[in-house]
Amino acid sequence: MRYLFLVAYESSDWDEASEEVREQYYREHEAFSAYVAEHGTEHGSAALAEPDQATTVRRRDGEVQITDGPFAETVEMIGGYYDVELPDLDAAIEAAQLLPAAYSIEIRPTITIT
Repeated sequence: MRYLFLVAYESSDWDEASEEVREQYYREHEAFSAYVAEHGTEHGSAALAEPDQATTVRRRDGEVQITDGPFAETVEMIGGYYDVELPDLDAAIEAAQLLPAAYSIEIRPTITIT
């Protein structure tokens, strides 16, 4: 099954992290990728720019509203994603546990719309 892993964290965590902590994060991302390579397929991933660079487009009552900033104001921000295919949710949960503990990982199955 194909899953999207939405990676959320507090941006201040990264800004305040030491070089050793950042290197640990990189190693944990590599462990995640190694797990996915062994158990499934990675279709894509990306780190996202800071929320202050986001643009939100909404259509309400026939009007288009374009605003700067993220969709929702929260302490945590979506910092990136992984788009992977793994056998089942148990494997996805196991893989998510390899990512840095400072993150919140939302795992969401993708669906095909025909």
